[in-house]
Amino acid sequence: MERQGIAKNSSFASYLREHIRSAMKIRIKDDSVRFRLTKSEVKALGEEGRVEALTHFGTAVFGYVVVLDADATQLHAEFKYQKIILFLPEKLGKNWFDEDRVGFEHFQKINHNRTLHLLLEKDFTCLDNTTEDQSDNYPNPKLQPNP
Repeated sequence: MERQGIAKNSSFASYLREHIRSAMKIRIKDDSVRFRLTKSEVKALGEEGRVEALTHFGTAVFGYVVVLDADATQLHAEFKYQKIILFLPEKLGKNWFDEDRVGFEHFQKINHNRTLHLLLEKDFTCLDNTTEDQSDNYPNPKLQPNP
């Protein structure tokens, strides 16, 4: 049985699904996967319990999903149904939007000599010039004036 972790009837999350294309990003390098979520996605994750993005390759579709999981005790991932599914303990993700915490990290044991490095982070605006729309990203702390 696939875990869903989805709260029903959230008007904000419904609006996101209908009007905003997901900007969630992943970076994969060897046995390391990093997810970056915008402000709207972190909010939707807390309210709906799930955010998802898809990449289409002709007739094939690759997905990546972050799900709040009431049974999880730490960040962990699975790959099934052509998707990377990242599970975040519900108690950590429910109020993440309102917290200063940047993200979560875990080294998931795959077998006796291999681990999968997992990172889930809030997406900050870039320090360099980019053409990417960053209007929904978190302000970069390195661009903030020192007190």
